Amino acid sequence: MNVDKLKELYVKFELTKDDVYKHQHYIIITRSGIDKIQAKEKVQITYDVITCETKFCVVKAIAIKENTRIETFGSALKGDSFKDGNTQSWYVMEMAEKRAMSRAVLKLTGFYELGVFGEDESEDFKRKQ
Repeated sequence: MNVDKLKELYVKFELTKDDVYKHQHYIIITRSGIDKIQAKEKVQITYDVITCETKFCVVKAIAIKENTRIETFGSALKGDSFKDGNTQSWYVMEMAEKRAMSRAVLKLTGFYELGVFGEDESEDFKRKQ
């Protein structure tokens, strides 16, 4: 991981200790941090629903920043445990959208290449209380 590049991005996007934390293996940016980055960079995102069922949803995010466009996906599978799915929430559409948005913003702004993920991308990434 390029620590200098990561520090540069933290400063550029005015991230605080409330926006970022260390996970067991990764650096994680919170939902509020993702929102700050998206607003500051003026990332425009549209979504296409690929599939949406009672317990499963896939959303494609199409994100544009200046002349750069990327497409990425977010999914959510409701399970009674994490052995059965990747969320325990019944809000599978909303979870898939948040995951797609996080990935899109972090990819467009250079965080992904540094191994940084959004907290919404995995239930395992939630901050321990």
